[in-house]
Amino acid sequence: MTDLRIAVLGVGMMGADHVARITERIKGATVTVLNDYFPEKAEELAATIPGCRVINDPLDAIADPDVDAVILATPGPTHEKQLLACLEARKPVMCEKPLTTDVATSLEVVKREAELGRKLIQVGFMRRFDHEYEQLKSLIDDGTFGQLLVAHCVHRNPMVPPGFDSAMIVKDSIVHEVDVTRFLFDEEIASVQIIAPGSNSQAPEGLKDPQIAIFRTASGRHIDVECFVTTGVAYEVRTEVVGEFGSAFIGLDQGGVVRKQRNPVQSSAGGRKVAGIWGGDITPSFVERFGAAYDAEIQRWVNAVKAGINVDGPGAWDGYAAAAVCAAGVKALETGEIVTVDMVDRASIAGA
Repeated sequence: MTDLRIAVLGVGMMGADHVARITERIKGATVTVLNDYFPEKAEELAATIPGCRVINDPLDAIADPDVDAVILATPGPTHEKQLLACLEARKPVMCEKPLTTDVATSLEVVKREAELGRKLIQVGFMRRFDHEYEQLKSLIDDGTFGQLLVAHCVHRNPMVPPGFDSAMIVKDSIVHEVDVTRFLFDEEIASVQIIAPGSNSQAPEGLKDPQIAIFRTASGRHIDVECFVTTGVAYEVRTEVVGEFGSAFIGLDQGGVVRKQRNPVQSSAGGRKVAGIWGGDITPSFVERFGAAYDAEIQRWVNAVKAGINVDGPGAWDGYAAAAVCAAGVKALETGEIVTVDMVDRASIAGA
């Protein structure tokens, strides 16, 4: 079977990483077209890939006959127009978060895809493809813990780039815990509260860091998230779920650029089972922590597209739901109140 021909739009850190991934590690795919706001960056990268061309207009890149599928690693404000172009061209697209930058346009993308009667959009919530999260989800779905009751999450970054503001902690960082919550609990988040304790003295002036997010799901279950993006230490992501019959904890061992396969630490009425060993090192960034998850995500997306399935992971609805929860989170940060998440009923959109 011939390789899937992919256009990568946006060749900053994330886009360039995907290009390297497809070129060096992914089977069954080739990068044939690159596009970037800075054409010289795209030209420099294209020169390292046999047969790859640069197309300066992103919509022309999407429509090009040498392109079967698209990866969007462009800035969020460009996503709506580019996603709609992919839908118009009937081309599968892997879109890095966010789906779009606001709730209304995200919902419009959901509706437009639903009108086609084909799922073409996958959203890049890579944690769903991480070995530990997959294992944790399997334990939950097998009924190991009975009904889930509570989850505790930690999300820490050593630093953030200049211009990173308090709302971006919700939209760019806590958004991952939003998707993790929906993935593990398999239900929507109904309300959000954001607590801003005393700010880190090492954080940029005006940045409310850390933040504590509290989610309540549609059935009333509780999830809390500590998000601290200027620790100065390393990149730490941990999740603990607590159910009727026990609990499990992931993210203890994060050592090494190529991570060894680890398993959740489980607790139950019969005692404690520990699988995996504390490695002592913490990964410096999300690239090392979730590198294997990104590889799995893109390989499975390529396989799905080639099989005619198009999506093997979170879709447009998941992007819309994340946008709605984050909008409520930003409002909660601004007001100090518990804010209800405003979402349409999924069943009201045929095909969604």
